[in-house]
Amino acid sequence: MTGYARADAMFGPARLRVELKSVNGRGLDIRTRLAPGLDAFDIPIRQALGQALSRGSVNAAVSLDRQSASGAVSVNPAALETILAALLTLSERVDARRPSLDGILALPGVLVVEEGRDIDEEGLEPILMSAVRQAIAALQQSRLEEGARITEILSRQLDTIADLVNRADAHPGRSREAISARLALQVQSLRQEADISPDRLAQEALVLATKADIQEEIDRLRAHIAGARALLSGSGAVGRRLDFLAQEFNREANTLCSKSNAVELTAIGLDLKAVIDQLREQVQNIE
Repeated sequence: MTGYARADAMFGPARLRVELKSVNGRGLDIRTRLAPGLDAFDIPIRQALGQALSRGSVNAAVSLDRQSASGAVSVNPAALETILAALLTLSERVDARRPSLDGILALPGVLVVEEGRDIDEEGLEPILMSAVRQAIAALQQSRLEEGARITEILSRQLDTIADLVNRADAHPGRSREAISARLALQVQSLRQEADISPDRLAQEALVLATKADIQEEIDRLRAHIAGARALLSGSGAVGRRLDFLAQEFNREANTLCSKSNAVELTAIGLDLKAVIDQLREQVQNIE
């Protein structure tokens, strides 16, 4: 969701510039900085950005460089006459050196800087909003290019997750023979610890077998992988849905680790969690 865009336009002799900067963010946070006299356009600019974007921290800056007679300097005769009269009165009462010309001109109100005419908001609005739309389009293109790069990273991470899920599914510790052997040892341990009826042993064996079964987690992980790939190949804003899927990935990986009854299977689960964490970090970067 990072990007930068700029659009320029002329409004009579004045140059208008719109700059947009976007960085990653879970929601949409818009901040504006407008040139003096353009406050009336704050809401329309925010609305245009809100309609085009759904995530990211966006800074919008609009400057207006007046290149006409603005900045012309003139002397305020009334202020100058008042100051000279005051200086004349003081010179009769105070023995002091006469003030210099630059000192007099530096006094407040003597020099007037002409700011030019007031801004014609009605005339400026179509030009400004056109520049805003151009900047938004360029920003979207910039974000799309970054999104394409992130999509490649996410696709590779999903491939790694799929490979780890296949390894967990094919692990020898999940075979019926391996599970039966572990259950036999656990049942024998239970018999040694207490006098338990055959029915109770059967119930305990069933509980142990259920706890050791990770087929549901594997099936859900594969479904999440398919869902994530479908979102990446589609269009529109998918960031929030991918964020939700990443949380579900992590939930299933945690359950797989808790059910694991083999060191190698636990290691696969931990590798899964590491890749899923990387996936979640990248998902925060897309809209």
